[in-house]
Amino acid sequence: MESKRLTPDLSVAGQIFPADLVHIAQAGFRAVICNRLDGEGVDQPNFAEIEAAAHAAGLEAHDLPVVSGEVSDENAAAFGVARAALPKPLLAYCRTGMRSATLWSFDEAARGRPLPEILSTAKAAGYDLSGVVGRIAAGGRIRKASADLFHSVVVIGGGAGGIAVAASLKARKPDLDIALIEPADVHYYQPGWTMVGGGIFSPAVTARTMASLIPTGVCWIKDAVAAFEPDRNTVILEGHQTVRYDRLVVAPGLTLDWAGVAGLTETLGRNGVTSNYRYDLAPYTWELVQTLRAGRALFTQPPMPIKCAGAPQKAMYLSADHWLRQGRLKDIDVEFYTVSPALFGVEDYVPALMTYVNRYDARLNFRHTLTRIDGPAKRAWFSRQTEIGICETIETDFDMIHVVPPQQAPDFIRASPLADAAGWIAVDPASLRHARFPAIYALGDAIGASNAKTAAAARKQAPVVAHNLLVEMGHLRGAEVAYDGYGSCHLTVERGKILLAEFGYGGTLMPSFPAWLIDGTKPSRVAWLLKERMLPPLYWKAMLKGREWMAKPQRAERTA
Repeated sequence: MESKRLTPDLSVAGQIFPADLVHIAQAGFRAVICNRLDGEGVDQPNFAEIEAAAHAAGLEAHDLPVVSGEVSDENAAAFGVARAALPKPLLAYCRTGMRSATLWSFDEAARGRPLPEILSTAKAAGYDLSGVVGRIAAGGRIRKASADLFHSVVVIGGGAGGIAVAASLKARKPDLDIALIEPADVHYYQPGWTMVGGGIFSPAVTARTMASLIPTGVCWIKDAVAAFEPDRNTVILEGHQTVRYDRLVVAPGLTLDWAGVAGLTETLGRNGVTSNYRYDLAPYTWELVQTLRAGRALFTQPPMPIKCAGAPQKAMYLSADHWLRQGRLKDIDVEFYTVSPALFGVEDYVPALMTYVNRYDARLNFRHTLTRIDGPAKRAWFSRQTEIGICETIETDFDMIHVVPPQQAPDFIRASPLADAAGWIAVDPASLRHARFPAIYALGDAIGASNAKTAAAARKQAPVVAHNLLVEMGHLRGAEVAYDGYGSCHLTVERGKILLAEFGYGGTLMPSFPAWLIDGTKPSRVAWLLKERMLPPLYWKAMLKGREWMAKPQRAERTA
């Protein structure tokens, strides 16, 4: 008998037998709930046998039989009553555990637990509840017929990818019925946060209201997505309303797992612990850089994939450049800790970057993952993977530490039918159409393609999605276009100079400018001016407005 723990007070299992009850009691359970009807199978003990064995083992037993696939509201309510009344922890069982897991999900929903958490917990235990997601969203009760919202195209996400693709769709077909689902009131230009942390930009220039950016004619649904029913072309909102669509575009971005490093959330923004990956913390980075006179400054990079893989290094370079210009670098030990075995994923850019690593006398620590931090004690712990596969723990002190947290797709994506095995949205890497659901497209940081997760990637992806979606719907003529994996990283190696790394799938170099203007393998002042003065207005006034300067999609061979 194998049980699956769903919550501390309840686990579920497939059919149990009288002989199992002793072991169930020894495992610490205090009661069992039967959710299977007697006589369903010829090899099935009846409840009376289970009850007798349970009592002999010192356990309570409760019979709550449910017809497979027909869980009523009364069944769900009775399960909640029994769960509350019986001694804990409980073990609920049926033929496979699915009915018990379903009853648990309805009870959790009635208690107010968020839908993505319920789905992800069940999925981790091996139970796919996508078939009852609408009912879970309705608080565990049978969903009544309602007047669902409908829009021809629904876009999820008001970040760079979501707004850009909505604008690109409108630019191609102004009368297209589009809704954009986004709960936030503020949109952030996240590529600017490195510059905030380096004292170049003020935080305010990286933020604008969502209402000012959503394209004219696009309906804004100010809510969050809870789940998907792709077989019904339906999205379920956290407010329990449903939105139907002809085509769906998913661009929710990713989430930063601050809790993925023990002790980090308790000390962020104080004790010398900062990160440019948050709007409110980037100014603290600059404050620390300005005030640090001597000591140890650590910069960390977590396992891939992350948004803008060069950003952890950018923070280090800009900080060290300031200390060098102020004559303080000789008294500050700079260290970079990365889980990667190399400084940068595309080898062509490494020589120039190493020049700056040597200029700043920075120590590189490869195959290191930050696992724990104690802000008040100014201590950090890393797990280190040796070249022969041995894992060891490294403890070190710091005066300043710039932390980049682990990152993953949002919960409502990872627990959904849209996710691949790693939790990202499963897409064809060229067309950006979903691998299993042809009415769904996706772009941005949450897709499971091998491109770099950058705003530059979203800028190139949005026109591809808009074109392919409209061609497939019959609104445009022409062949399908392909995304080539383009992404770029503006590596700010010093104040006034940037190494403009541009590359596609497989690390292929994809420069946008002639080498006489910007040679991407060498730092340049022109690349800095592009980052500081040209890219912000290009972002606000072109990319988010459907003006596809240097981003128009091209027909291409499908790229793996």
